[in-house]
Amino acid sequence: MQSNKISIKQFLRYLRIAVSGKEQDFTSGSIRKAVFMLSIPMILEMLMESIFAIVDIFYVSQVSVNAVATIGLTESVITLVYAVAIGLSMAATAIVARRIGEKDREGASQAAVQVIGLGIFVAAIISIIGMCYPKEILGLMGGEVDLIEEGYGYTQVLLGGNVTIMLLFLINAIFRGAGDASIAMWALVLSNGLNIILDPMFIFGFGPIPAYGVEGAAIATTIGRGTAVVFQLLVLFYGWSKIKVRFKDLVLRVAVMFNLIKVSLGGIGQFLIGTSSWVFLMRIMSEFGSEVLAGYTIAIRVMMFTLMPAWGMSNAAATLVGQNLGALKPQRAEDSVWKTGKYSAIFMGLVSVVYLIFAPEIISWFTQEIEVIKNGALCLRIIAAGYVFYGYGMVIINAFNGAGDTKTPTWINFICFWMLQLPFAYLMALTFDFGPVGVFLAITLAEVLITVIGILWFKKGYWKMVNV
Repeated sequence: MQSNKISIKQFLRYLRIAVSGKEQDFTSGSIRKAVFMLSIPMILEMLMESIFAIVDIFYVSQVSVNAVATIGLTESVITLVYAVAIGLSMAATAIVARRIGEKDREGASQAAVQVIGLGIFVAAIISIIGMCYPKEILGLMGGEVDLIEEGYGYTQVLLGGNVTIMLLFLINAIFRGAGDASIAMWALVLSNGLNIILDPMFIFGFGPIPAYGVEGAAIATTIGRGTAVVFQLLVLFYGWSKIKVRFKDLVLRVAVMFNLIKVSLGGIGQFLIGTSSWVFLMRIMSEFGSEVLAGYTIAIRVMMFTLMPAWGMSNAAATLVGQNLGALKPQRAEDSVWKTGKYSAIFMGLVSVVYLIFAPEIISWFTQEIEVIKNGALCLRIIAAGYVFYGYGMVIINAFNGAGDTKTPTWINFICFWMLQLPFAYLMALTFDFGPVGVFLAITLAEVLITVIGILWFKKGYWKMVNV
């Protein structure tokens, strides 16, 4: 009994340290403790990110079915922005973690500046396209005329302000690579808190603020994320983390930039393959009408809420791999991945049971439309059937990225998404008339295959020899 009390006290002490961001060395000591210290703030960070999606759907579902479908179509396009942001962030995490493992904090700071500059440049191009052609973008995604007229403002604002999405991703990746996961978490707490407050104000109107409808969700989200980016920049410039950016660092460093681009190309390609696959899946889903599309959108948003903790653990694995390879401890890096993968799979297995049993009730929290609930619950159950594989697969794939080996996941994604998922979804959904079920099955099968291939290749150990 006494030992249980001690372990609980120890757990609470570790929890306080993890959330407070007290500096830790993750290249020595207990691996289990290192996984815990990094995972807790990263899980909370990812949960904060997914709450963005849940809050938006909760309020927007009170506007109209078209408004919910608009978010689904726009998010499928904005995932292309996420692809670039995540690809660059993988390079940032890998390089910063490697420099921190080598005890080269100045090198880590220089890499941080280059990734931020590159992110701003890419975001500016996307902003111009999004602000000038929002209706055309929704039209290409299969949106009906009334949907486009009601929702194009949401698309315009979200794509126009995508620099806030880009920088929030990139700077948090820098913090994670440095082992400062708690700072990344607090940035998301700030942006999410503002979004929860501002969402109903801009969607339904409040005092002098008019009711913007679905467009208001984009305005609130952009303000929340933008405020968090300002907070992140203050932390970087005032040195409240392991990395401090000085004015002398604000120059183009060709060698550092080239290394960053080289590592990020695999990451960008990796996620462009994955996210473009989601875009095509959304296009197939749009063939079955707004009710099916809305159910699918709500289900994916709900799923993201529980996928994010697994992403948090996979990010912890990436940091541990990068820092331990930098410290010339490859076996410790590998052991960290296997332990983190086990924890992630256990968590996702428990979540899948809840989704399989209570899917209709969960979807009904967001809508009372019978057809929307029916299709959303079906999506949730079929995809949740592969959750254990997702949990393990995320950790394995991100471990490659943490080592700077972004090419291997790119090939795995290419095989599983483009060569399997898309043809299977199209044939099952449209050719063989399985409808939306064909798309849901394609998603689950592809993710299972990613996990199997990832584990087999990880065991070969080539990732330990990658230099960044």
